[in-house]
Amino acid sequence: MQTETKGAAADPSTNGRAVERIGIAGSGRIACGLATVAADHGQVVLWARSDGSAQRAQDGFAKRGEPCSANVEVTCDLEALKDSTIVIEAIVEDTDAKAALYRRLHPILAGDALLATTTSALSVETLAAASGRPGHFAALHVFNPVTKMALVELAFPATATAETRERARALCGALGKTPVEVPDIPGFVVNRLLFPYLFDAVRLHERTGLTPEAIDACMTLGAGHPSGPLKLLDFVGLDVAVAIAEELEIEVPHRITQLVAVGALGRKSGRGFYEHG
Repeated sequence: MQTETKGAAADPSTNGRAVERIGIAGSGRIACGLATVAADHGQVVLWARSDGSAQRAQDGFAKRGEPCSANVEVTCDLEALKDSTIVIEAIVEDTDAKAALYRRLHPILAGDALLATTTSALSVETLAAASGRPGHFAALHVFNPVTKMALVELAFPATATAETRERARALCGALGKTPVEVPDIPGFVVNRLLFPYLFDAVRLHERTGLTPEAIDACMTLGAGHPSGPLKLLDFVGLDVAVAIAEELEIEVPHRITQLVAVGALGRKSGRGFYEHG
């Protein structure tokens, strides 16, 4: 895909603009959503941890048809990312897991390759330090579904170079997204404001016995929200909600803890506040 940046090799066919080679580390909904969007602009390499997750991703891209089926290469070989000029990490929201992946990526990637994370709550400074390339690090918090949501919360460590900032913004533009630079604070802006509201909705459900359908109808029909809070929690994933709450240092409602304990994580597991087919 093409972005007007300085860090990647220039291609005469693009009037001097650089061509960024995009790699994605991860194979969940966010990773596959990013690959789907990026595939509209050229070749993408997506790394999956296991054969099973790789096959699920590949099946999803095949179902979408072209350009995904033609432009996304799915692999379990991390070395396949070595020619990427920008790698976007989109794995589990866990600092140790991300740091372990960065330690594997660092010696593979070129020195000027940009490493970005899709974290929604973790410290960008901490992740940048763990990356081994703090000057070439950024957070690109995209929103699910990536194919439809325009916003990217863009955050940088203090060590990020001007070129890194320029390339990250250019990448967002090339993906058709609107970047808004936000401070490196837990939850950035959206989650910092959103999750107290979502958890209040859960507590209202606990205290009053109102059904999820009733609460969600009030907020969609009365407040004009596109999705009710409990349906949105199911969509985000209740385990993800717990991880975000821990970073924000806010109390998790008991009902969410109960559901997570029995594996009812929302849409991805087939059951949460709602039953999902």
